[in-house]
Amino acid sequence: MATWQDFEYEAPDLAPAVRARFEANKHHVLATLRKDGSPRVSGIEVDFTGADLTFGSMYGAMKARDLRRDSRFALHAHPGDETLTGGDSKVSGRAVEITDEVEIAAWVAELPEPPPGPFHAFRLELEQVVHTTVEDEHVWITSWRPGQPVQRVRRE
Repeated sequence: MATWQDFEYEAPDLAPAVRARFEANKHHVLATLRKDGSPRVSGIEVDFTGADLTFGSMYGAMKARDLRRDSRFALHAHPGDETLTGGDSKVSGRAVEITDEVEIAAWVAELPEPPPGPFHAFRLELEQVVHTTVEDEHVWITSWRPGQPVQRVRRE
């Protein structure tokens, strides 16, 4: 597992493109696992706070309950329009709930505005990052895993 900062250090050419995709739009899609193991997708907003990629959730929301039971997630950045300008980015790994009061206070202090009511906060530990682009009529898939070199594959 890796923090966002670890990813930036290990993949300095890839990280800015992925971050730009998450910052280009406010809303993204989070996939979690329901109690029966089937997938659940939810809209989500993310924040880059300190060394981490994070998000908050309304207290007791199904996505938060899913993650408290099984921390595995996949997060797909809003892809923009059909041109895929800037590429298409996804991250996956484990979501760790932030419960320490000092960490919660620091997280809230970095947000553009505080949550409007009770909430859950999660820090994302990354297992994989994938960024897909279209260049010269070819699809390029660039991926990273902690401790491994960035890989780039061309698809016809």
